[in-house]
Amino acid sequence: MLEGIIRESIGKSNAKQLKRDGYLIANIYAKGVENINAAFKRGDFIKAVRAKEALTLDIKVGDKELSVAIQEYQLHPVNGDIMHVDLRVAVSGVVADYLVPVKTVGIPKGLKNKGVLIMSKKRLRIRGAIENMPQNFTLDVSDLERDESILVRDVEVPKGCKIMDRADVSICGVIKAG
Repeated sequence: MLEGIIRESIGKSNAKQLKRDGYLIANIYAKGVENINAAFKRGDFIKAVRAKEALTLDIKVGDKELSVAIQEYQLHPVNGDIMHVDLRVAVSGVVADYLVPVKTVGIPKGLKNKGVLIMSKKRLRIRGAIENMPQNFTLDVSDLERDESILVRDVEVPKGCKIMDRADVSICGVIKAG
């Protein structure tokens, strides 16, 4: 379980000091749950996210233990470090939008014809209750030839879930290497 601290002050100077001390600023929220301004040790947060088995992550902030899903994060424009993260509390039975990661398996046939695999969407916006959410979407790209792609409409979603992205948007595809 990832442990964090509650931020008493939400001012800019407080946030800068926490960032200098190696903390990651986080907002924790959900419908019907009071917003929590928190901070986590950056290294611990990254390790916990990489090691998680499900879409949700168990955290402890102050005396509260919550199950949360990463909703959005902001990266530093130069060095790519995570600067800020929004966490949505996973309340069972409540329908909400979650961002579910997309993973690819296989080597596309089109790579032999001077093609390159491009990932246009790393996460899909899915509406549903947290108990119906998949951990991720795994797409087999081994049959993709050059100039072919997998669209949002080609993905099967579990019962009780709905994809909120446009159906004609490409998730990944093989393009001609320039």
